[in-house]
Amino acid sequence: MPAKPEGLPEGEGPSQGLRSRGARAARYALVMALIVLTGCQPAVLDPQGVIGIAEKTILIDSLAIMLSIVVPTIAATLGFAWWFRASNARATYLPDWEYSGRIELIVWSIPLLTIILLGGVAWIGSHDLDPAKPLASDKPPLEIQGVSLDWKWLFIYPDQRVASVNQLVVPAGVPLRFSLTSASVMNAFFIPQLGSMIYTMNGMRTQLNLQADAPGKFRGLSSHYSGDGFSDMHFDVHAVPPEQFAAWIEDTRKTGPTLDAASYAALARQSMNTSPFTFRAADPALFQQIVTQQLPPGPGPRTGRPHPSVSPRTED
Repeated sequence: MPAKPEGLPEGEGPSQGLRSRGARAARYALVMALIVLTGCQPAVLDPQGVIGIAEKTILIDSLAIMLSIVVPTIAATLGFAWWFRASNARATYLPDWEYSGRIELIVWSIPLLTIILLGGVAWIGSHDLDPAKPLASDKPPLEIQGVSLDWKWLFIYPDQRVASVNQLVVPAGVPLRFSLTSASVMNAFFIPQLGSMIYTMNGMRTQLNLQADAPGKFRGLSSHYSGDGFSDMHFDVHAVPPEQFAAWIEDTRKTGPTLDAASYAALARQSMNTSPFTFRAADPALFQQIVTQQLPPGPGPRTGRPHPSVSPRTED
């Protein structure tokens, strides 16, 4: 009789040991998966604005259309496998069968109808949710100019002549008209609960219309990798009642530096994990100067280790 391998409990053979280890590994994997999922947030599936709600509707409609063919296909596969099993004497065996017009009609018509439905949903949705299309509202939109920097976000309120970094305060229930550009490499502006991710590019201006239907705090982020500080390139969106937004504008005008060409040049230097702050005054022509590159763009990510002034983690 072969000797029992060392390291196994008494009375447990090699196959039993492998099964027990496999079961433990499966349990550990399940626990780890649950721990990882606790960090997930609903985001897109918990929309807080008209655009986000419309995009969620498109997502659910598309899923329902696809499931209408996926679920019957899976069920038919299992049903055929069970019915035509070797032990089923009632199943008809047709070794010379090669063609059926009715089956061909079903096989091709159902996927074709599915593609037509999905195409219609995408076509209508892409036109109704055009990022540059103004939102229907009886209130005038709030103009916001956004600039992606290395590695932070600058938001300018041209009508109010104030600005903020890594912080966006907006009135709830009011359309938001964003003009976006990049002062460095290409990036992407995204507030998942409000909807519509859109890219920012140096020397170009993109437009985006959003709205927060109710007060709340939402997470905004960069959804396009742009170098060393990408992981910290996020911001909080505070949707507040209109009167509270007006009070925030007044308070912002009382303290903080002024945003002009000189202070912008200092701001454009690479930095990581920048804490939010505001500018009490902002040059309304600054955004156009950035778009037209009258103000030079930033250097963008570089090879090698970043300078200690950029990243405190850098070792000398």
